[in-house]
Amino acid sequence: MMEVAYVCEWEKRPKSNHYPSIPLVCAWSCRNLVAFTTDLKNEEDEKVSHMVHIIDTEHPWDVYSINSGHGEVISCLEWDQSGSRLLSADGDGQIKCWAMADHLVNSWESSLGSAEDGDPIIALSWLHNGVKLALHVEMSGSTNFGEKFSRVKFSPSLTLFGGKPMEGWLAVTVSGLVTVSLLKPNGQLLTASESLCRLRGRVALADIAFTGGGNIVVAATDGSSSSPVQFYKVCVSVVNEKCRIDTELLPSLFMRCTTDPVRRDKYPAVTHLKFLTRENSEQVLLCASSQMGSIVECWSLRKEGLPVNNIFQHRSPVVGEKQPTILKWRILSATNDLDRVSAVALPKLPISISNTDLKVASDTKFCPGLGLALAFHDGSIQILHRLSLHTMGVFYGSSSGSSQRPGDEPAIKRQRPGGPTVHFKALQFSWTSLALAGVDNHGKLHMIRVSPSMGQMLDMNTLLRHLLFLLEYCMVTGYDWWDVLLHVQPGMVHNLVEKLHEEYMRQNQALQQVLSTRIVAVKASLCKLSSATAARACDFHAKLLLIAISSTLKSLLRPHVLNTPDKSPGDRLAEICSKNTDTDIDKVMINLKTEEFVLDGPPLQSLQQLIQWVGDFVLYLMANLPNQGSVVRPGFGFLRDGWSLGMLREMMVMIRIWGLLKPGCLPIYTATSDNQDSMSLLFRLLTKLWLCSRDEGHPQEPDEPLIDECCLLPSQLLVPSMDWLPVNDGIICKLQGKHPLRLQFGKPYSLPGLNSTPQVEVFSRSPGVQRMDHLRCLYMGVCPTEDSKACTRCGCVTMLRSPNKTNAMKQWEQRWIKNCLCGGLWRRIPSTLS
Repeated sequence: MMEVAYVCEWEKRPKSNHYPSIPLVCAWSCRNLVAFTTDLKNEEDEKVSHMVHIIDTEHPWDVYSINSGHGEVISCLEWDQSGSRLLSADGDGQIKCWAMADHLVNSWESSLGSAEDGDPIIALSWLHNGVKLALHVEMSGSTNFGEKFSRVKFSPSLTLFGGKPMEGWLAVTVSGLVTVSLLKPNGQLLTASESLCRLRGRVALADIAFTGGGNIVVAATDGSSSSPVQFYKVCVSVVNEKCRIDTELLPSLFMRCTTDPVRRDKYPAVTHLKFLTRENSEQVLLCASSQMGSIVECWSLRKEGLPVNNIFQHRSPVVGEKQPTILKWRILSATNDLDRVSAVALPKLPISISNTDLKVASDTKFCPGLGLALAFHDGSIQILHRLSLHTMGVFYGSSSGSSQRPGDEPAIKRQRPGGPTVHFKALQFSWTSLALAGVDNHGKLHMIRVSPSMGQMLDMNTLLRHLLFLLEYCMVTGYDWWDVLLHVQPGMVHNLVEKLHEEYMRQNQALQQVLSTRIVAVKASLCKLSSATAARACDFHAKLLLIAISSTLKSLLRPHVLNTPDKSPGDRLAEICSKNTDTDIDKVMINLKTEEFVLDGPPLQSLQQLIQWVGDFVLYLMANLPNQGSVVRPGFGFLRDGWSLGMLREMMVMIRIWGLLKPGCLPIYTATSDNQDSMSLLFRLLTKLWLCSRDEGHPQEPDEPLIDECCLLPSQLLVPSMDWLPVNDGIICKLQGKHPLRLQFGKPYSLPGLNSTPQVEVFSRSPGVQRMDHLRCLYMGVCPTEDSKACTRCGCVTMLRSPNKTNAMKQWEQRWIKNCLCGGLWRRIPSTLS
């Protein structure tokens, strides 16, 4: 139900050491970046550095450690909605905004910040951007993505002209001050502060939530369980280029444990205060603790009718008059006495918690998003239902490596070793709630799988349906799906890929076009998990590159006449090539308006390396058509993919026309005969193969004459060795087993994964082989000296600095400055790893 996937620890250092600070903070972004804090103390001068560490979960050893420059212990970390910027705040009132330098996950810099000098920050949040998606468990069987995941009407916290959300952040300080910093479009920071209420008092704990109307709600307590938990409405506006903050007191509550005569003095301090979700200000979780234990309560804000005095009950009611109502906090549930709670993690999956949804989730045993996690000082973790607070599962610490259902024999009987127990100081759920990241009191990072069924016995079809549902959610939202892959076993890969494709094909054309590259990236990630489908992963990455090159080359075409035609030149090219089944490339060219293909020489020449890749790829596919036997080789997926083969035909025609204008841009082939028309030969064979597979419903096997001609290709043309993507050096392929991996920050993990088995020889990399820039389609040499970057998801490698000076190639490179072809993030790698 809950298993440790890996633990990453710090190397022992002689002159400095990590020691537990209070508090440790952890934050998990939607791009699967985890940020956490430790304090680093130098034993020579006793100086303490407050560190922020950022990792991507696929390469946890490649940690980027920042000496934050904070003067006090860091109290808050908060990612923005895009997962690309991070806020950090400390006990001296300093707030810093960190962003990627050169869009690299292992290079960060702080250029913005605000300060409330000497006033510690206790709560921090980015302003809401108005984007909220609801996930409907009861519609999980629907074929329409729009019914499974719907956009909820939600107003941004603050809008610019035209309704565009304004960026910024909001913080609450110990002295009861709320401070807002707004990022103006010109890059300047607009800051304002206001007291939460007229009588300012000490605030020990606070949390921030947002309402659908664009308001902000702040919950605050002075830390004593006998004091009320206060709630405030905060409205932010910009008046005359100045930020204005208005606050209003809302109904408050007293914890039930303080009204219970048995527990009145048992839990004197409120240690955790959290809204159940950032977009729901009407449900709050409270934890009161003592040195010996804790108790947790869940409260809900409800609208209730206000009783009317008897004097007014007998008067005749006015037409349309309604009974007056009042908002009141009511307790939903409370736990029994628990061990002392050290950390709380709330789910980020936006499932609806209506009674219908809860019943469907119970019937289908779909648990992600239903449970919240409590970490205890004895090292254990409990998953509790977010509303009823009943126990859904227990994890007894990484030392035992086991988890049990609530009905199993309790672990209290287990003998615990003496000395301080390792326990979690900070805990965070992933964005699909299928993983937990925890930082313990020694600064180690633990990655814990959380089963989608919470330990319930599921048949394979139900488990696949749950994983498919979450993969579709990630595909629609653009969130990273790494945590879903944690639960995919090699035997599931084929079925998941097929079912994902079936669901995708049922969507309307507009949505299919939006998700066209994202689904290919998801399929590639899945296929890397099994050695049986590893070759298909190569095909999916080649397809991503093919789609990108095709759209880039077509974007160069311009209509000859200035008035806007009904179809672009690229669309007309696709239409003519799909209707014309002629195998002679020159006859297909005759039907095109060649004036639309007239381009200047420099752009064509600068794109030659991309054109060369297309030519080499067609030659490789046709030469390997007879070789596809029992072992699936890279390229196999294209042989029945009529859509991709049609795209290759279109590009061959386009390249042929450009070759008449600029012969230097044509792909170069090494032929055995001087009068061999290589492009014409390849186009003829490609067309024959396309005719066999263009009808996806009834594909035909290639006939014998075509296979015979392809067998002769290696004797006519020198077949290139395609440099497929390297074996991914990430951790996900090594997590198939049940035993946790022990990793060390700063030291790459070198255990061979599934994909490095010699089943497909194309994956092997001998030391003397030329290294490839997979985006520019250039060779970098055997031992590249250029700094490079690699994709965190697929392993695609490209040079950090551009060697090109032409505009056409620079435009190609700019498309991938933030993200890889597959949508993954970039990380800097040493030149030796390229």
